[in-house]
Amino acid sequence: MPQQSIRFRIRSDGRVEELVEGVQGAGCQDLTRSIEARLGTVSSVQPTAEQFQQSTTSQPIQQDNHVALQHGQN
Repeated sequence: MPQQSIRFRIRSDGRVEELVEGVQGAGCQDLTRSIEARLGTVSSVQPTAEQFQQSTTSQPIQQDNHVALQHGQN
């Protein structure tokens, strides 16, 4: 099984970019929902190729996304 990871990039303007890797299928939102709720409003979502791959194991299918979040901006 490939390593699963969530990486964050915090930009100087306060935006946070999140990249989920090593997760296949359609459940990435479940994996990241609570983190995103604490960080701020999701401003965009870019699914990666892994989202469209089928899982080869009997584990739940999950999805990869590249998500940009904005925190505390009015």
